[in-house]
Order: sequence, then C-alpha cells, then structure tokens
Amino acid sequence: MGRNLLKLANKPLAMLIIATLLPLAACAQVSPAAKTNSAAPSTGAAGKSDAALSQLNYLHTDGANIVDSQGNVVKLTGVSWFGMETDTLAPHGLWARNYEEMLDEIVKEGFNTIRLPFSNEMFDSNLTPQGIDFYLNPDLKGLSATEIMDKIVTGAGERGLKVLLDRHRPTAGSQSKLWYTDEVSESQWIADWQFLAKRYLGNDTVIGADLHNEPAGDSTWGTDDPKTDWRLAAERAGNAILDVNPRWLIVVEGIEKSEDNFGNVMGWYWMGGSLQWARVYPVRLKVPNQLVYSAHDYGPNVYEQGWFSDPEYPNNLAGIWDHYWGYLAKNGTAPVLLGEFGGRSVGNDTEGIWQRTLINYLKDSGMSYTYWSFNGNSGDTGGILGDDWKSVDEAKLAMLAGYQDKLLGNKNPNAVDKSAVAGQRPDLRAIKGLHMDTQKAKWTKTLMPELHVANRSLDPMDISNLEMRYWYTADGAAGRYEPGSQSIAIDGVRITGTKQQIDGSKVKAELVADPQGAASVDPIYYVKITFDKGVIVPPRDSLAVKVRVSKKDGTTYFQDNDYSRREYHWYTEWDQVAIYRDGNMIWGMDPYQFKALAKQKEMQREQREKEARKATANDGGWLNLPKLW
Repeated sequence: MGRNLLKLANKPLAMLIIATLLPLAACAQVSPAAKTNSAAPSTGAAGKSDAALSQLNYLHTDGANIVDSQGNVVKLTGVSWFGMETDTLAPHGLWARNYEEMLDEIVKEGFNTIRLPFSNEMFDSNLTPQGIDFYLNPDLKGLSATEIMDKIVTGAGERGLKVLLDRHRPTAGSQSKLWYTDEVSESQWIADWQFLAKRYLGNDTVIGADLHNEPAGDSTWGTDDPKTDWRLAAERAGNAILDVNPRWLIVVEGIEKSEDNFGNVMGWYWMGGSLQWARVYPVRLKVPNQLVYSAHDYGPNVYEQGWFSDPEYPNNLAGIWDHYWGYLAKNGTAPVLLGEFGGRSVGNDTEGIWQRTLINYLKDSGMSYTYWSFNGNSGDTGGILGDDWKSVDEAKLAMLAGYQDKLLGNKNPNAVDKSAVAGQRPDLRAIKGLHMDTQKAKWTKTLMPELHVANRSLDPMDISNLEMRYWYTADGAAGRYEPGSQSIAIDGVRITGTKQQIDGSKVKAELVADPQGAASVDPIYYVKITFDKGVIVPPRDSLAVKVRVSKKDGTTYFQDNDYSRREYHWYTEWDQVAIYRDGNMIWGMDPYQFKALAKQKEMQREQREKEARKATANDGGWLNLPKLW
C-alpha cells in the first residue's frame, strides 16, 4: 500500500488536447497490446505444452473482460492478505489462527481471489519465517518462506480460490518507487518472477503476476528511458514470465504522476494509480490476451486529496477515475483490476461515501478488484478481520457483498515444481535506517518522529559507533540559531520485533544547528541520536527511538516541509534519514546531497524540454505529438 500528495497543476495546452480531448477517438486508433502481439510460444520452460496448459482453468482477456478457459466472463473480487513481504516472511495473523481456517474465512466471506504480496528477500534460504504459532499451524514448522507460499497456494486452490502473486517490495524493509534498487537489480526481479512462474507452472490456482507494487517517484511511462520507463520494464518482465508460462495474466500497475512531453508534471495521483499514458503507449506483450492493467485508489483517511473537498463531491469521483484508469475498461482497451482500495468507514462520512461510491463504480463498469485488506493490522485502513484476527467487519462485508463473483475453481491445485528454486540472492546492506511518523497534522507544537536502526544481518550488532540524523526546520522565531530555544526528550526505546524496552539512558538525543543550513530562511536543525556501548540490535530486527521535540516559546512547527519527515503508519526504509559510522555516512542522503540531485534532475528536464521544442520547431509544428501518432 502507499499514498501520495496530490498537487493539482495546470495542464499545459498541448497536454490538455492530448490527455483530455483526444482519448475517446485515440483509443479506437491505438491497437491494444492483446490485438497486436505475436503468437504464444508452444511450450513453457518446464516442458509443459501450451495445449496441456489450455486444459486447465487459467484466465485470459477479451477486450475489457477477463474470461476463464471456457470463454465465460469472470470478475476477480478478491482480497489482499499481506505479510510475506515483511520480516515475518509469512502471511500475518498466523500467530492467532490456523492458515487453513483463514482460507476458509476468505471463502466464507465471498471472495474468489487472494492477492498475495511478497518481497524478493523472501527467497533467501538463510532466513527463517517468524510470527507463526506452530501449535496452531504445526504443518508450517520448519518450512522456508517459499514452502509456506506453496501451502497458501495449494490450500487456496483446493478451495476454488485463485491467487495473484504481488511483488510488493524488493526487500522486507520498504516498498521501492522504481522496480529495481541498488540491492535488487532488474535482472534479479525478472529472474525471481521466472522462478515463481516455473514453480507453479501447471497449477491453475496461480493466475498471474502483479509485477511491481505502486511504481512512483521517478517512474515514467512512454519516455523510452530504460532507467525510468515503467511501461518498458513491464514489457521486459512480462515477456520473460510468458516465456515460462504463457497462460499467466500480466498485471501492470500505473505510476504516480503524469508528465507532458517536456517532462513537466501535469498532475499527481496515488502511487501506482495513474494510467493516463497507457492510452497512447500501451503495454505490448508477446502473448495475446494476457494483459491486465491495475490501479490503486484510497480515501481521505490515507491522504486528503483535493477532490474530497470539492463542492461536487462525490459526483466528481467517477470523472476522476475515468480519467486516470477507468477509461481503459470503458473503451474496451483492456481489463482493469483495482488492485487496492480500502478504509475503516463505510458510513456517511467522506471516507464511507468514497468507498461505497467506488464499489458501485466498479460494479457498474464490470471491473475486478482485490480489497485492501484481509488483515486485522492494516493501520490506516483497517481490514476485513478485526484486531483479534477472528471477528469480522460486518459493515465492510455488507458493502462488498453487493459486488462479489462466484468461486472460479481449479483443475490442478496441488501442482508445485519443487525443483524450481530461486537463484543466488543479492547481498543486502547490513544496516538500514527506517522511519515512521503517525502524526498527520501539518502544524504542530511537537515533532514526534520514530527512528529505527535496522540490523539486516543474521548476527547481533553492537551499534555504539553509529549516529543517526533526522533533519527538520524550526520555523519562525526559534528558527534563529538560539541555543536552548528548543528541547528534546526520548519517549521510548525498544527492540521493534520483540517490543522489548531498552534502558533509555543508553541512548542520547540532542539537537544540532546544522552549519550548512545557516543561510536559509528557516535554518536547518537535525536530531542527533547516539548509542552507548552495549546497545545490541538482534539479528533481523531494529532498535526504535521515539523522540519529542518542542519549542520553549510554545510556537508551532510546520512539519510538512521537514526534509526527513514522512507521515506513515508503519516503519519503512527511508533514505532521508542518515546513519553514520565513525563519522562516515553509511546509509541515506543529507538534504544538501538531495538538493544537488534535484537540481541535476531539473537541469536534465530543462534540457529535454529544450530539445523537444527544437524538434517541434524543425518539424514546423508547435506541438510535440506522441510517438505513436
């Protein structure tokens, strides 16, 4: 899951024409990938013929519909069950219930599909799954994370459920905005997908690959930049998967923002949600009729997007959804799966109205969905299950019951090729910085960040030679470098996984006026956290320090502008905090490096714009039309 700020930019005239006025006509001219692809390969990597696979109940597409092996239109009306992408390496809740009982619950509540998130780190055979009560789940004892995934897949398949695998994170620590990181390369990402496709080849429970969760940040669409163009990366990964199993659905999420041909941001949406440019640059796969587009959409309790306060709300919502992703299904281009949406309220408040309006939109449009989430521990949305993992949210179930399709069934739910194993794993950094801040207020008298030093190694780690920094601006009068104008206190120190409390006297927190920020209007400070000898972080765990910063004059901070802050309900990797060892930065990026990088990107954007305008001038035209026109 993810969220993003909406910044309603004025769209340039050229892009208003391209992205707003032309799509209805253009979509009839641009051939969907399913109609322009070459023929499917005859044999999968494991030697199973396409004819043999065709006898199973795999799914494919027909225009805007998903259909089963008999050509019957089906709707995926499912739920996400997360946990395998986290440090537990197993679906959450297995500390409270048996996994087969949980699968029975999913069937009982009317869902026909499970979206199953995972991380690439999950396939490291050196790691042991956590968070499982083996008295309740005796047949999971001693299994690797991959073998637990096998159990979930076969158990779901025996009950007639379908499973969509979701590469949610490269590592257990955090989502990534691009499909690759400096630790998990594109080739590793693709190799792991091929491994999964081979392991479940012939098991028609597993219907496909949600290639990468919530592309965002620098991700682009249709720019032909191999480092950022998500559409091209999706084609590379999708085609590699189809080489192994030509019957899998390839699910391609949107990106976070839309840009014009000059690289100017036209508008921001949810991470993974913007599919505007798929109307011009469709994903092209080598196997026909296996492409499904996917978007994510959330309500005001995740982030207060501009449209929630529009006077036309909620009547404005359908137009927004049509614009960003719904048009693909409504124009018959390809099916759309709303891969994530959810919230705590289904009542008559803003969030409840949004949820009910959205489920009606999906039903009226015939689109599929996987609800976020089944879990009882989804912080800002809640789940189908309650905090006890046994009670259910009857109001949510009543809402979703208005649009649920039948179980789709499977012919070979127990097939697992255990000879297919993940390749050599990448070396991951032993130390990482994590951050969370559950305080949503932009203006506040108290800053309350929680900073984590994560030990990703398999050995205990003494962190007495480490220093952690969190940058912020003091704002207002206290922004002057006045010694003693602010105070800092430690609210708690704990080991994250075990929640064991640590003696706070062994951790020091102080405020430092950063000399590099002295010339700014609101000079930059940072919280400096250091550790005494004997502070040990256990293997595969982190030490969390929650601090409280305030001004002695009682005035407020505008923390929305603070460099290191990211409001989030769960601790995740964050490179805008930094960790130093003996004075040398070993994790993260300081604000000055970040500013220099941003300036470099801006210069590159200006150069692209200059070249694009020169090209249009040479063509005798004032508008740089998309490449396919």
